[in-house]
Amino acid sequence: MLTCTYIVERIDGDYALLRRTDEADPHAEPKTVARALLPPEIMEGTKLLYEYLQYTIAE
Repeated sequence: MLTCTYIVERIDGDYALLRRTDEADPHAEPKTVARALLPPEIMEGTKLLYEYLQYTIAE
């Protein structure tokens, strides 16, 4: 099962752009995710953990 971490780079309406923090290529395109799939309390700069097909706020 895929487990990785993201940081919320930008919130754009109903979508958030996430940048993977554990990826080797820092110039990779950010991932666009619908905000309905993310925790409601996210803000720009929030660190997220993705595992078991769910996003949770990382401590």
